[in-house]
Amino acid sequence: SLADVCYLGCSQGKVLYKYTLGVYDFLQRLLDRYPNLLIEGCSGGGGRFDAGMLYYTPQIWTSDNTDAIERTLIQYGTSFAYPISSMGSHVSAVPNHQTGRKTPLNTRSVVAMAGSFGYELDLNKLSVEEKDEVKKQTDSFKELNEVIHNGLYYRLTDPTVNKEFVSWLNCAEDKKEALLSIVTLSTQGNPLNKYVRLKGLEENINYYNSFDKKVYKGSSLMHGGILLPYESGEYNAYQMHFKAVN
Repeated sequence: SLADVCYLGCSQGKVLYKYTLGVYDFLQRLLDRYPNLLIEGCSGGGGRFDAGMLYYTPQIWTSDNTDAIERTLIQYGTSFAYPISSMGSHVSAVPNHQTGRKTPLNTRSVVAMAGSFGYELDLNKLSVEEKDEVKKQTDSFKELNEVIHNGLYYRLTDPTVNKEFVSWLNCAEDKKEALLSIVTLSTQGNPLNKYVRLKGLEENINYYNSFDKKVYKGSSLMHGGILLPYESGEYNAYQMHFKAVN
């Protein structure tokens, strides 16, 4: 017990140090026996979202705060140190259990796709329409998984500065495919047009945008930007899937 080591003075740090080594040893033996086992670590309580733990648990639960709007900031910061595929990120129920905020199911899905993607809610409480939407979201993630988890990640806006919307881009390494995600943080009447400039594309390639069914030059998307959609309502989110065309 900790009581047994309270007289060790400056050596008390050895307890946590050796405990951590013990955890690593246990996980290594577990993975040696079951090499295909996927373990998700947890940041909650132990604060174990670190490179050492990531070696054994390639997914780590990013935060117990699952509010979609607050998660945009949490995941933005985490992305500076850790890969997108490592960030545990799920669609949770509304009102959110911590903030009480209600966000659209689509918005929660867009934010969750910026990480490992999953659901943690009671499916029995969803309407028929919501269950259909969940199926579409799951199918969409399967299609986009490669570019999200194995592509390049670009932070297009800083949610600590831009309080109107946050956006990020996942781009394939060959620059032939990209996914733009946008989440509205605040809304106002009669807003001015807003544009976001993309990154990582090939300037001389034409890209088909599945959102508006239009074709754009890579240089236009990166230097001029693309017009953000507008619709009334709080916390709307959008995804634009770009694919290179001849």
